[in-house]
Formats: sequence, C-alpha cells, structure tokens
Amino acid sequence: MELALAHPALKAFMCGSLSGTCSTLLFQPLDLVKTRLQTLQNNMKPGAPKVGMMTVLVQVIRTESFLGLWKGVSPSFVRCIPGVGIYFSTFYSLKQHYFQEGRAPNAGEAVLLGAGARAVAGVCMLPVTVIKTRFESGRYNYVSVLGALKSVCETEGPRALFSGLTATLLRDAPFSGIYVMFYSQAKRSLPPEVSSSPYAPLGNFGCGVMAGVLASVVTQPADVVKTHIQVSPSHWTTKDAIRYIYTEHGLRGFFRGAVPRSLRRTLMAAMAWTVYEQLMARMGLKS
Repeated sequence: MELALAHPALKAFMCGSLSGTCSTLLFQPLDLVKTRLQTLQNNMKPGAPKVGMMTVLVQVIRTESFLGLWKGVSPSFVRCIPGVGIYFSTFYSLKQHYFQEGRAPNAGEAVLLGAGARAVAGVCMLPVTVIKTRFESGRYNYVSVLGALKSVCETEGPRALFSGLTATLLRDAPFSGIYVMFYSQAKRSLPPEVSSSPYAPLGNFGCGVMAGVLASVVTQPADVVKTHIQVSPSHWTTKDAIRYIYTEHGLRGFFRGAVPRSLRRTLMAAMAWTVYEQLMARMGLKS
C-alpha cells in the first residue's frame, strides 16, 4: 500500500535500481575485461603481440580464478544501483515536466533528455566510478569500497575522486543521449501487433541492442581517455591522456577494449530499459 502511494519519481528510482542490479551482476566480467585491455596499453612494448579480449579473459581466470571476473562488482553495485535509479528518476521527472501533455519527444529532445539525466547521475556517482575503475585495473590492492575511498583521500586528496569528470561526461552524456534517441525512434517503428503483444519486451530489447551498438561506437574514445585518467595516480588532465594515447598507440589506441565495452554497454542498457519499462507498466506508470 505504501509503495502504491509513493511519488512517481521514487517509483522510477526503485524500478531503475532493480534493473541496474540485474544488468550489473550479469555483465560485470565484460567491464573488467574492457578495463584490463585499456590499461594494458601502458605496459606493452613496441612490437609486442596484440592482446585480445579472449586472451585477457583466460588470463584472469587462470591467475585470479573464475570469480576474479567479478572483481570490482562491489563498487559496481554501489555505483549502479543508486546511479541507474538516479538516471531513470531524473529522466522520468524531466520527461513529465517538459512533456506534460503526453507528447513523445522528437529526436533532438530525446538526445537532450537522455544526456541531461545521465549527466546528473554521472556527477553524483563519479567518486565510486573512480574506485570501480581502479578495482578492475588490477593495479591497486583495495580491500573494500570504503577502504579504497579512505586510501584515495589520504594519499591523493579528495580531488582524485573526481578525476576524469570531463571524459566521463563526454562519454556518458552523449552515449545516453544517442541511445535514447535511437531507442525511442526504433520503438516507434515497431509494428503495432508487436508493441501490443506478449513479445513486446523482446522487441524493446532488440531496439535497445541496436541503439546500444551505435552509441557505444561513437563514445568509445572518451571511455579509453576516462580509464587512463582514473587509473593514473598523477592527476592527468583530459588533454594529457589524449596526447599520451595518440603518441604511444595512434588512433587505434582510442578504440582499445571496444568489443567488450560495446557488448556490455549494449546488453546492459537494453536489459535495464526493458526491465525498467516492464516494472513501470506494472506500477501503472508510463515510462
């Protein structure tokens, strides 16, 4: 009864948090492999053989056990459960405020809605994002999220918890904006018999996968830059990271880890949106 009386934005937060929990647990291994691939660049010598996604995957299982693929899942949960909740509740609130008559946003408005909601969530959760990236890199021996936060503040100062802010916003805001635009446009193109059938969630998931692939490719360079900034203890700026990656590895360096990231971001976003929309519909709310 209390849940039924809750504010719609709170319901959106709860639905988003639940969808974020499911997708984070399933796709954490892909995020870890992506981070390892991107940070491997710093240790590779010129002419060294290329290291691919499967090589990293097997190496982690051999040296850290199968459960080692879920290293960093604690900070991922701490980030994604409230982070996805903040994203969806902000998205819902913005949509209700600016589209009160129930009018669907056009392509440009969908980009702004998605980017705005993601920017709010990204800034709120950035300290945990930094800790999550460091956990996954394998370079830091943190024991817990709180311990890691304390260690960073003591050794590098609170400023380090907001390292990579520019690169994070350049990655997350465009990704979400592009994703929402393609996702909403793809859903509108679905035949009415699909949208109103029991297979509607499957159709929505397919739309989400297509939107995720396109958005991931566009924002991959910003993700590589963000990772380099956040695993470096020397307070790199965005310009420093871009210069280093380009000097050492050329343009191809900006697309390191693209396959696992695209897989994870695409599947995670598609699942999160599908679960969110189904939960919102169960609560009698239009997402």
